[in-house]
Amino acid sequence: MSQSTQAERPDISVDAEWNRLYLDGEHSPTGHDSFVVENPATHEQIATVPKGTIDDIDEAYETATAAQAEWAERSPGERAAVVSRAVEVLRDNRESIIELLAVESGAAKIKGASEFESAVGITQEAASFPTRISGDHRASNIDGKQNFVKREPVGVVGVISPWNFPLHLSIRAVAPALAAGNGVVLKPASDTPITGGLLIARVFEAAGLPDGLLNVVPGRGSEIGDRMAGHPAAGVVAFTGSTAVGRRVAKQAVDHLAYPAMELGGNGPHVVLEDADVEEAVDAGAFGTFLHQGQICISINRHLVHESRYDDYVDALAEKANSLPVGDPTVKNTVIGPIINESQRDQMLGYIEETVEAGATLETGGAAVSLDDIEGTTRAGELDAETALGDATGPFVLPTVLSGATNEMAAACNEHFGPVAPVIPFADTDDAVELANDTEYGLAASVYGDDVGRAQQIADRIDAGMVHVNDQPVNDEPHVPFGGYKASGIGRFNGEYVLEEVTRSKWISVQNEPREYPF
Repeated sequence: MSQSTQAERPDISVDAEWNRLYLDGEHSPTGHDSFVVENPATHEQIATVPKGTIDDIDEAYETATAAQAEWAERSPGERAAVVSRAVEVLRDNRESIIELLAVESGAAKIKGASEFESAVGITQEAASFPTRISGDHRASNIDGKQNFVKREPVGVVGVISPWNFPLHLSIRAVAPALAAGNGVVLKPASDTPITGGLLIARVFEAAGLPDGLLNVVPGRGSEIGDRMAGHPAAGVVAFTGSTAVGRRVAKQAVDHLAYPAMELGGNGPHVVLEDADVEEAVDAGAFGTFLHQGQICISINRHLVHESRYDDYVDALAEKANSLPVGDPTVKNTVIGPIINESQRDQMLGYIEETVEAGATLETGGAAVSLDDIEGTTRAGELDAETALGDATGPFVLPTVLSGATNEMAAACNEHFGPVAPVIPFADTDDAVELANDTEYGLAASVYGDDVGRAQQIADRIDAGMVHVNDQPVNDEPHVPFGGYKASGIGRFNGEYVLEEVTRSKWISVQNEPREYPF
């Protein structure tokens, strides 16, 4: 068992050895096949990582189960200390982690720094959980009885995390689960197995987490995903990803009566009212659309703009898109980095082409370029002049604005997951609300207007778990509930809301005097 009493500096760098599973506190070499992890900007190999097997998943759950009981008996102070030291380890390795996020996930510096701070914040919040888990006393209808309600860890939490915010979206489930006294099995996305998994193992190992409590098994979802989601030892399965995959994961979990904590797809509307300041609304809309190339579940998928402000908004948004620097995410001033892989790129370019064919106008963008087309970092408008709709020579999809769009067009009705802004006009408030809600999703949304009270009333009518007034929807705070309605998921992350997910209630009654029974 690890005996660390202070934060250590683990080997966290691009050049570290990552071809190891993390099981029972050991970075174990395996005889498994490996898969290559590539830099999405250059397609250069940055690491090889073992392909976990179903046997590895079984071992990981067995190990976590065996270690969990003793961990749950540790004092709140001991568990809090380990999670607090993990915060120290993260902070001590800030620059290395941001570099890894850039070369593994294509995160530009601004996004990498934001993700890092979010991961630190959620871990710091989790460090308070051991002393925040509380019970209750309820009066009884039976004479002489006392009712006590306590909360206990669920046992083992399985975590399946995505590639877009790999560090944050893994640690937001891992840290609370551990803090509450659970064991964890983590399967990171195969595009980002380091920042989404193996790095986190090294952070908690350096923080002194006892062996066996956190086990990381990289691998292809198509090969080990069903076993990971449907393992009988899991008490909770936390998944972040597409709704299509989430439905399968939830079904696997429920078949073994595990709770499915699901944060799934989105189709976020940005509603711009007739009294909005167009410049401010565009600034918010551009950030909410183009941050991390739009590869965010809570990004703006549709811009819904009042018809009286429509032309001004389209012109300003296209101008803003053309001004954004495109290039290598490790370069300081880059805003638009690479798309994670060719499959994602081709899908979003296909949506753009279909939308133009359906009658929308391509104001700017609509193509992808390579690093060979970019000298260091180049403003999107300079590259746009040299490309044609659908061109795909590389992984950098230019920020795209589509006017004359409707809710039914491909780039609007699908979660395009790219730097794509279909702009849709509306006539009045009822029309705006109807358009905003005309989707199977209900994750995040935003409303922009000068009359804050009216904007709040509209926010109340939008069917989404998170709505932001005079802002954009890319918001996440460690103490505020994060989750969606409809096909966007089940349950909530962050704060006491995630504590409800990773613990279970237990009722204990005590009959303090003899009870009279009817027979």
